[in-house]
Amino acid sequence: MNPTGNDEHAGSWIDEAVREHQAPLVRYATRLVGGDEERARDVVQDTFVRLLKQPPEQVNGHVVEWLYTVCRNRAMDVLRKEGRMRAFAEGEVEKVTTGEARPGRDLEAEERREAVLAMIDQLPANQQEVIRLKFQNGFSYKEISRITELSVSNVGFLIHTAVKKLRQEMAMQRP
Repeated sequence: MNPTGNDEHAGSWIDEAVREHQAPLVRYATRLVGGDEERARDVVQDTFVRLLKQPPEQVNGHVVEWLYTVCRNRAMDVLRKEGRMRAFAEGEVEKVTTGEARPGRDLEAEERREAVLAMIDQLPANQQEVIRLKFQNGFSYKEISRITELSVSNVGFLIHTAVKKLRQEMAMQRP
């Protein structure tokens, strides 16, 4: 993704950003707004509207990070306005959807995945968020730090603590 100041290319990088990041942003925002996918879609739409208003040179090189930061801030604004600052997740298992069929996955792998997602849902909200940003969205510690406004060392600590807890839980579930 290479935003330029050139008008004929301006729409193409925005289109590419929407195509590549809309679905993951909706999943991320859905978790932030307590599972309400319609509210999440509104948050993501507003995020992309704000991207349209940005001078390309201000987001060049960090569009993805910018999108997640704005999306997170908009989701928090929505929750504050509604007066419902709830925890990230209240025991709901996150469903990761894709338009492609999932051939070759057996029942055991699916059960393991669901068990891990359920364990993630039991983590504190701040650990859930950094785990999802790291492992579902592939952000670096530094990018997560900028998105969440936590220090890089705090992000590392939260991820380390969450992974350690998940490993312990998984070890206890093995026969």
